[in-house]
Amino acid sequence: MDTVMEDKELGRIVVRVNARARRLVFRAKADALYVSVPPGTAAEELRRAVDKLRDKLREARRKAVLPPIDLNFSIDADCFKLSLVEGETERFLATSRPGFVRIVCPSGTDFTDGRVQEWLRKVVGEALRRNAKLILPARLKRLSERCGLPYRSVKINSSRGRWGSCSARKDINLSFYLLLLPSRLIDYVLLHELCHTREMNHGERFWELLNRLTDKRASALRLELKNFRLDF
Repeated sequence: MDTVMEDKELGRIVVRVNARARRLVFRAKADALYVSVPPGTAAEELRRAVDKLRDKLREARRKAVLPPIDLNFSIDADCFKLSLVEGETERFLATSRPGFVRIVCPSGTDFTDGRVQEWLRKVVGEALRRNAKLILPARLKRLSERCGLPYRSVKINSSRGRWGSCSARKDINLSFYLLLLPSRLIDYVLLHELCHTREMNHGERFWELLNRLTDKRASALRLELKNFRLDF
């Protein structure tokens, strides 16, 4: 008989005892996270395993519930737009200009094929990365000069867990997924990291500075960003 656990981050975890199992085996599906366990596995042992593998389980769960990339898929953000169309072509083709990408798919493409989905997600990710390198550093530079908050360098990464970060040496890292945000939230993240060039912690002086640079909207923008969910 299955046992169901609830995890605030991972959702439903369905535990199934398997007499032939020699170790815990996790499998992510759209409706829940499933785990096969050997007989006699204690609940505490399972919880420790979940905590140890949390990052991997989170990513597997995310992939399991993502909508497929097909002809109905599109991105229509302020700074980045992407669409897929069907064409009379034997292979996938992509055309782009700054901020815009169009993928032409062969007629009859099987979008349920896992290899097709993996390739399309890679293409979309690389398009985001290329555009982020064109858009974000220039945007950061303008805000830096306007606010008088200099930084040393900026790099673009693929982090899903953090929109951005700033080191004690004033090196700023930005996730290319920022391009999926509304413009006001992109600027909020960039200003957040620039404020760290002066105030490295999240103390009172940090929030006073950020609030001043966002026209007293820091709390509202922070809440909006917290509630934003990536669907790619």
